[in-house]
Amino acid sequence: MAAVTEVREVRRRSMLGLGVFAQSSSAVFIHGVPFLLPALTAGGMPLATAGLLVAMPTVGLVCTLIAWGYVVDRIGERKVLVGGPLLMLVAGISAATASNHIALGVLLFLGGIGAASTNGASGRVIVGWFPPHRRGLAMGIRQTAQPLGVGVGALAIPAVAAAQGVSAAILVPAIMAGIAAIGCLIWVVDPPRPEGKAADRANPYRGVSTLWRIHAVSVLLCVPQGTVWTFALLWLHRDVGWSLPAAGLLVTATQILGAFGRIGAGHWSDRIGSRLGPLRTVAIAAVISMAALAFAAWTHAWWAAIPLLIAASVITVSDNGLAFTAVAEIAGPHWSGRGLGIQNTGQNLAMAAIPPVFGALITATGFPAAYLAAAISAVAAVPLVPTSRATQQY
Repeated sequence: MAAVTEVREVRRRSMLGLGVFAQSSSAVFIHGVPFLLPALTAGGMPLATAGLLVAMPTVGLVCTLIAWGYVVDRIGERKVLVGGPLLMLVAGISAATASNHIALGVLLFLGGIGAASTNGASGRVIVGWFPPHRRGLAMGIRQTAQPLGVGVGALAIPAVAAAQGVSAAILVPAIMAGIAAIGCLIWVVDPPRPEGKAADRANPYRGVSTLWRIHAVSVLLCVPQGTVWTFALLWLHRDVGWSLPAAGLLVTATQILGAFGRIGAGHWSDRIGSRLGPLRTVAIAAVISMAALAFAAWTHAWWAAIPLLIAASVITVSDNGLAFTAVAEIAGPHWSGRGLGIQNTGQNLAMAAIPPVFGALITATGFPAAYLAAAISAVAAVPLVPTSRATQQY
């Protein structure tokens, strides 16, 4: 019996690792392609054209997250975790050999569609195979895939593009996706789905607001997260007076700390048996940290502003895994694919709106007002967090 338990544990950990790797390859494709901007513009491409091209993976992602969730609910996780990365591989290789900008844009869009597959499927595998008392920690580890992917993209893609060209750089996420597809084909097993009554398969959104409220909370909490992620580097350089290398080093460090924050929040939710209680606490902490950062930035109290920026960077990303796990648990095994698709779609749309909206606000009023506006968004999220409930036992 002990040997069987050990085998199951090894399989759980291997699927968690594959889920993180598959999601990281998607993150490199989505968030790493924009690092091609310097190489594209250096080759004479207008900035507007280059900006449109590097946005195409994100467009493909947002357009198909819910559809992929439906597919996961219908055919299972393993097929999606193989098929989606394979689409990324084929689209990436084809993009590397594209002969014109239109073909390149279409292929990057298709790669974004493939990247969208891993969001819900990898989460579903983890929720299905890890027991409730360990699920939060596992999902917190899975949520580190995005900062890991951003880090790999930031390090590898500009360097490869400078040394070998844009085509070679596009192959970086494509090759990662191919490795992920092979790994998922060999080792991933669809978690068992309980055979329940027809009522257990009923639409969990119908007549109940719990999931909609969690989605709304996540969208509102994306505002402080996106504000810090997008503008911290510029604020440190322009207002605080740091050099760009020093500011970049601090922002990179906050990304790493934020990854640990997600893991810690997940472990905390396992210990107390609830996702929503910690989610409300994180929302309140986001209000406090962003409001304090706004005041410190307004008064030029840099001795306080820098630690507050670090704290806010960690706090504002710690809700992601909590909300993601709660949606999967509450939606149930027959609807969680679609639930996670809706969750990710709302968050990505919010993140896409933050740079232009808050960029205009900063231009008009400065960084302190932007930080305060982000704090107000978190204030609106706090009362929307549903009443705490025990983790689901399926």
